[in-house]
Amino acid sequence: MAKRHTFIVEHLDPELEEWQALEYKCIHRECEASGANFILSGVAKASHVQKQLGLSSTVVQQKGIEDLYSTPEARQRVCLLDPKGERDINPEDGDLFDVFLFGGILGDEPPRDRTGELRNKGFAGRRLGPEQMTTDTAARVTRIVVQEKKRLDEIDFVDRPDIELPGTANGDGPGHPNESVNMPFKYVKGANGKPVMPEGMVKLLVEDMDKGIEDLL
Repeated sequence: MAKRHTFIVEHLDPELEEWQALEYKCIHRECEASGANFILSGVAKASHVQKQLGLSSTVVQQKGIEDLYSTPEARQRVCLLDPKGERDINPEDGDLFDVFLFGGILGDEPPRDRTGELRNKGFAGRRLGPEQMTTDTAARVTRIVVQEKKRLDEIDFVDRPDIELPGTANGDGPGHPNESVNMPFKYVKGANGKPVMPEGMVKLLVEDMDKGIEDLL
């Protein structure tokens, strides 16, 4: 029987933005499909966010990672995905660690080292390469490595893609024909050759086109 890993995102923001909700729901779906657990930890308004995401109290928790893994022994089984980690993640880490920890938001541009808040709590660190990733991409890549046993250089990526925003043909609602937005992150390449993104993300980009990509970060 395959090992059941746990993927934890420690929510580092006081509020939950709409695009974060899409990413977290995506991580939850993909973890369920792959036989892994997902926890969104450190959520100040846990009951409100549970309703917002449609997820249970076992998934969305007010407890932070320090409380979930409070002893040095427990923390030895937790791997922090960290741009400043000692080495890149590899398939063997799936046997070494039970839990993979992500700091939301990983996808800051430019990077603000938000993960430093978790690094200081004594977790072993692993890198996902030099390029910035969204939180759902970081979780996806980690699952591919530790569950599917692929190394980082065996995964197909799309770096900083231009996302075409569909216009509306009948004039109902916002339309942005022939426009695109550059996403300053690295994504897993899907079977269709396009970057794998959370369901609803392109629609959100269309709705927020007037604000500019900076307002999404």
